[in-house]
Amino acid sequence: MQRYDLRHLHDDFYDRMGELIDSGLKAGEVGIFLFEVGDFSHIQKSADFIKEKEGVELMNSLKFNEVDWTIVVKKDK
Repeated sequence: MQRYDLRHLHDDFYDRMGELIDSGLKAGEVGIFLFEVGDFSHIQKSADFIKEKEGVELMNSLKFNEVDWTIVVKKDK
């Protein structure tokens, strides 16, 4: 399991999250991504981003605290 803090990227975390999934996670490994919620549309966009990514399953999405959100993904391939 890997944990990645993307809060410092604010609204521009999607590309980095994709890079980390592709290169940082091994097949069968789970990744936890923490990002800042400035605009709540990023919650749905992050779920859509993962659903569109081949070989990755969204396992969970939850509020971490007042301003941060986590999503948990599993890399299948």
